[in-house]
Amino acid sequence: MKSRNVFISHYGADDEHVQKLKSNLSDRGVSLRNSSRDSTRPNNASNEEYIKSMLRDGINWAGSVVVLVGPDTHSREWVNWEIEYAHKLGKRIIGVFLHGAKDSDIPMNLDKYGHGLTGWNMEKVIDGINGKDIGWCKPDGTPRKPEFMLTNVPKC
Repeated sequence: MKSRNVFISHYGADDEHVQKLKSNLSDRGVSLRNSSRDSTRPNNASNEEYIKSMLRDGINWAGSVVVLVGPDTHSREWVNWEIEYAHKLGKRIIGVFLHGAKDSDIPMNLDKYGHGLTGWNMEKVIDGINGKDIGWCKPDGTPRKPEFMLTNVPKC
């Protein structure tokens, strides 16, 4: 089984999808070592600087960042902060629509700094984590043009 060090950026209420992602990838021979805080490693801190230090450590350690995109992700301040910090470090950032998350708004910083966006397609997620170009897709897999990128958009 291949192991990958990944930071999974997500809205806390979407934690069940973090676990599903890890399970689905494990079924395909990829073990995600997730350095973000989820139900397996909860965080009840409230001090902003302490939270940032924990997030920085997790993002620094990770080889890439996966952003889970659901109906409320775009409004989460921490998700946008995590994406921007990962970008400053030159980390690969890919977005993944939650299974069944139709018409979800994209976090602004994912559009600005992301390397691709896919639906709940584990082969594309694996490709994205491994550095391959996965394009920019809508939840249904049809092509989507990134709002801030001025380059050609590959087909999904």
